[in-house]
Amino acid sequence: METLSLGLALFLGVHLVPVIPPMRRGFLATLGEKGYKLGFSLISAVGLVLIVLGYGRAPSQPQLFAPYVGAIHAAPLVMMISFVLLAAANMKTRIRRALRHPMLIGVGLWSLVHLLANGELKATILFGSFLVYVVIDLVSATARGAVKPFEPVPRQDVIAVVSGIVLALLVMTFHRLIFGVKVVPWGV
Repeated sequence: METLSLGLALFLGVHLVPVIPPMRRGFLATLGEKGYKLGFSLISAVGLVLIVLGYGRAPSQPQLFAPYVGAIHAAPLVMMISFVLLAAANMKTRIRRALRHPMLIGVGLWSLVHLLANGELKATILFGSFLVYVVIDLVSATARGAVKPFEPVPRQDVIAVVSGIVLALLVMTFHRLIFGVKVVPWGV
């Protein structure tokens, strides 16, 4: 559990730096933009690797609560929406323009449905941490007005929807092989 916790601290910690603008400005002044981005990327990558390793090694017990059946049934649809939002986040889509922060909303949906559909301690720590991060960052990003203006490109909405759904279906199909849990009847 220590590896998982360290990974979450690194990954989410570095992602929370923009929430504190003076801290971010200090890092930028000290490291420069390239140094800041490189450090951000390296810390994120190390944190992500530790999260994956730590989650895989953490015991499945104790079970803190019974999985919510509604979340289990809703998960495939919620995950398709989440993947579409993740795809739309870095494209000039109407989705991004309307929602302003589709990546955070997508990660929030992912973490909430997985939190409710699970119930294990390690899952509660992982998905609960991401959910808390999303709420903090969404409030901060909204308060900071952290949205760059752009003109939507209609075909990018189509690309985001199609690629998000295809990727979600692929992840669901191979979820048991990747994560150890079969989540759809057609999964392998």
